Amino acid sequence: MLVNGVDMIEIPRVKRVAERYGQRFFDRVYTKGEQRYCRGRAPQLATRFAAKEAVMKALGTGIRGVPWKDVEVVRRPGRAPSIALHGKAAAHAKRMGIEQIAVSLSHSNEFGIAFVVAESTLPNF
Repeated sequence: MLVNGVDMIEIPRVKRVAERYGQRFFDRVYTKGEQRYCRGRAPQLATRFAAKEAVMKALGTGIRGVPWKDVEVVRRPGRAPSIALHGKAAAHAKRMGIEQIAVSLSHSNEFGIAFVVAESTLPNF
């Protein structure tokens, strides 16, 4: 069974929050690896924020069910981004029979968007 999630966010909104709250915002939402990759760049921060929300939607947990940093967007040189789950997100995905999640990220000047697809090995979760 396939499950998916999509989310879109305004890049200027993420930029304002990052400027207002700085490192406190980064440490609450983004893993150290994500922070290194994004280097404070609003489009990259926005697409990763959208990816986290899209994964939470696919898992059916919403933003209250999984901590932000339990969903990580991993980017290795020369490779497409991927999703790594930790803690509660990983446990929830395991209960659903989800072993892998594919992600697609994109942004314009104004918006960041993420779409995720996960396949469950369970017939009915």
